Amino acid sequence: MFFPYRDDNPRILFPFVTYGIIILNIVVFLGQFWIAGNYPELEKTFIYKFGFIPDDFNLLTVFSSMFMHGGFGHIIGNMWFLFIFGDNVESLLGHRKYFLFYIFCGMGAALSQYIVDPTSSIPMIGASGALAGVLGAYMIRFPRARVHVLVILFIFFTTIIVRAQIVLGLWFLMQLSNGLGSLGMDTTGGVAWFAHIGGFIVGVVSLKYFQNFRIDKI
Repeated sequence: MFFPYRDDNPRILFPFVTYGIIILNIVVFLGQFWIAGNYPELEKTFIYKFGFIPDDFNLLTVFSSMFMHGGFGHIIGNMWFLFIFGDNVESLLGHRKYFLFYIFCGMGAALSQYIVDPTSSIPMIGASGALAGVLGAYMIRFPRARVHVLVILFIFFTTIIVRAQIVLGLWFLMQLSNGLGSLGMDTTGGVAWFAHIGGFIVGVVSLKYFQNFRIDKI
């Protein structure tokens, strides 16, 4: 098991959008947590209403599902990765284009999961798909950036420094391996592997377009 905990890649812009997305995700999660604690009978209804369900394709839930999470481990992992890698991609694209890029990758992730399993009635929630697009963009644009990684092997752990292309390339290969391994399986929940795969690919493919297109100042 490996877990990146920081990088040595200096940012140019203050990451207002990245921090805003993190705060919004935390606020929504705390709302979910409050509902679960005070109105547990409404928790499932809330997730089914605002989570993305492939069998009931809805653009509103494609968006709302990006800001929901299934537990503390889920949101902590996603937001920590976004905190480490999002600031540099935001500096690369600028605040407004970065926000559009993030949402675009999240939409691509949802569409990827829909294509693979269009009849699923299980709600998909989490920022993982949009985050995957950010990771893909980071790997392409900053492949030699130094990333500090915590490596855990059973009860032993250590830290190493490796290039971003290795860390994020391995992350993508893990998603691809798990995704291909899940094909044809009768699952009732778990990880939406193809949302991760699709979001990553969308981030890699669309980065150059987002870098080149212009948003005129208002």
